[in-house]
Amino acid sequence: MPPEDPMTTKIYPGPVSSSSVPDIKHDDAGAQFVLESKGKWYHAGYHLTTAIVGPTILALPYVFRGLGWGLGFFCLTVMGLVTFYAYYLMSLVLDYCERNGRRHIRFRELAADVLGYGWMFYFVVFIQTAINTGISIGAILFAGQCLQLMYLSLLPNGSLQLYQFIMMVTVVFIVLSQLPSFHSLRYINLGSLVLSLGYTVLVVSACLYLATSKKAPPRDYSLDSSKAVSIFNAFNSISIIAAIFGNGILPEIQATLAPPATGKMFKGLLMCYSVIFVTFYAVAFSGYYVFGNKSTSNILKSFLPDSGPALAPDWVLAIAVIFILLQLFAIGLVYSQVAFEIMEKKSADTTQGMFSMRNLIPRIILRTSYMVLCGFLAAMLPFFGDISSVVGAIGFIPLDFILPMLLYNMTHKPSKKSTVYLVNIAIIIIFTGAGLLGAVSSLRKLILDAKQFKLFSNSIVD
Repeated sequence: MPPEDPMTTKIYPGPVSSSSVPDIKHDDAGAQFVLESKGKWYHAGYHLTTAIVGPTILALPYVFRGLGWGLGFFCLTVMGLVTFYAYYLMSLVLDYCERNGRRHIRFRELAADVLGYGWMFYFVVFIQTAINTGISIGAILFAGQCLQLMYLSLLPNGSLQLYQFIMMVTVVFIVLSQLPSFHSLRYINLGSLVLSLGYTVLVVSACLYLATSKKAPPRDYSLDSSKAVSIFNAFNSISIIAAIFGNGILPEIQATLAPPATGKMFKGLLMCYSVIFVTFYAVAFSGYYVFGNKSTSNILKSFLPDSGPALAPDWVLAIAVIFILLQLFAIGLVYSQVAFEIMEKKSADTTQGMFSMRNLIPRIILRTSYMVLCGFLAAMLPFFGDISSVVGAIGFIPLDFILPMLLYNMTHKPSKKSTVYLVNIAIIIIFTGAGLLGAVSSLRKLILDAKQFKLFSNSIVD
């Protein structure tokens, strides 16, 4: 177990008393049925890896397109270090509250305990809900696109449209969503971890193959000639990195650990960031090395030019797409757990069994309705991927780059002259500014792309 910070001697009751923010109750169906606390540290590692390491890493060469080699690796490394540090601090805050009789299994409860039931509490609720629903929609959308790519590779003139593939994917999500608890996803998320390593190896191999072949495109790593556009692109890229590293559900993941949870999340973080180190750097370097400033927001699309054959063996790309499709199911399920927990807390009866008819029927109806809604929005808004940088700026940056430091300073009360306090304040200030500038840059790109948006379109806006 990692050593505790030396400034952890004082109990901080927060503006809300411990009696107002109780420990897990026996009548709390969201806790008993969805966030059941049975997991080991490595199960938390599986959940964390699925929440962070997904197909969004295939956008990293595109991120470097807006930053260049030096700034790209610098921002990727800094964001990785800051998020690891932030998630570690968040786990310490949760451990600290648990040791003092207040185990929090939800981000919103932790925020309420430390910050009070004011506007910040509702801000956390709104942002976390937007992130989780948005990722669920995005997972369905991109899973549908994966199916469409496989279909068109077999039948180039096929008549099926993107929304039809989204409907197929939604049906699978509806079935898988009936898995009752977050803990029940542990082996699915282990598979997700393996899949992320698998398609990383395939993508890197395809890049190396192309780099040594006669089909290799000319390499140009220059940034946009306009300084203003370059600045906007840079902050847009930073927002995308924030969205890629973000998860926004660490308290819910830690809730799946069997008590006492103290120290276990640190081991899970080490597992997760080991996978991050391998996958993020490998994809970013190989993809940007081959395609340079022609990199697209999904590196696989760079291998599929508008005319002519694919730039990598078809079987390599096909297997990579299958791996991504399968992992998207795990990602969508992980981020749906917060919605399921909220619904089940209101609808279920803990005096009856998890699989009793009293609880089973509402669960099927509510989870099916939620997935149908996400599937409908995915079909209607096939430009949803363009919102990822906006989500990173206004969602992930506050939750994952600012709040953990604020919560730690308020609970542990380190000396204002200590290194920990000063580093935390510096991170809060820097990432508040980066978040605001990133939001402006991301909204600018969204507006510029708006002319390409079409409801129920058959393709996704790049």
